[in-house]
Amino acid sequence: METWKSVKKELLKDPEAAKEYRRLEPTYSVISQLIKQRIDSGLTQAQLAKKIGTKQSAISRLESGEANPTLHLLEKIAAAVDKKLVVTIG
Repeated sequence: METWKSVKKELLKDPEAAKEYRRLEPTYSVISQLIKQRIDSGLTQAQLAKKIGTKQSAISRLESGEANPTLHLLEKIAAAVDKKLVVTIG
């Protein structure tokens, strides 16, 4: 069975795949951090949703990449998991 690392390395040899990967990388980085922080805080999607006044389905859509969150929503999520939202452009 191939690991993600070896599959990724092979895929990134294709210039078009590499370009698309770079385009999507910031989005999936944010999503990965949101999921990690929620799990590290011991919260389910439903519990997080309740803390920020939304529905579990909204958290699910966000975590699956089907939603485009506002900065305000990201700040609410950060606060709910006792973190501060930090945006870096580099």
